[in-house]
Amino acid sequence: MPQMIFVNLPVKDLETTKGFFGKLGFSFNPQFSDENTACLVISDTIFAMLMAEPRFKVFTKKEIADASKTTEVLLALSAESREKVDELADAALAAGGSPANEPQDLGFMYGRSFQDPDHHIWEVMWMDPAAVDGQG
Repeated sequence: MPQMIFVNLPVKDLETTKGFFGKLGFSFNPQFSDENTACLVISDTIFAMLMAEPRFKVFTKKEIADASKTTEVLLALSAESREKVDELADAALAAGGSPANEPQDLGFMYGRSFQDPDHHIWEVMWMDPAAVDGQG
């Protein structure tokens, strides 16, 4: 079985956050979801556990970061093309997300970023496969 990652993120309003990511075309795994948690399926091996803040608090003794004021994590997703970067970023903005940083265009690498309703920063990046292989 390939290694998997489950990124746990606190959210203020679970239904709002689920609606936002649903508008981006993501699905949820009901097996790992309940009234306090939604398992966002990013790929076959990548998931984000979106947890209502009281549920998230069960797993930490630390205070929950206010992501509107503090960056606690940058979540970077790869995309298969520049167009897919734009599609996801544009969909996020249309669904109520907000811009995070200026687009990056280095020719061989292109990326945009957005903030979800809880101000978590998501970066969407494409890199030319030739550059990844060291041929670029």
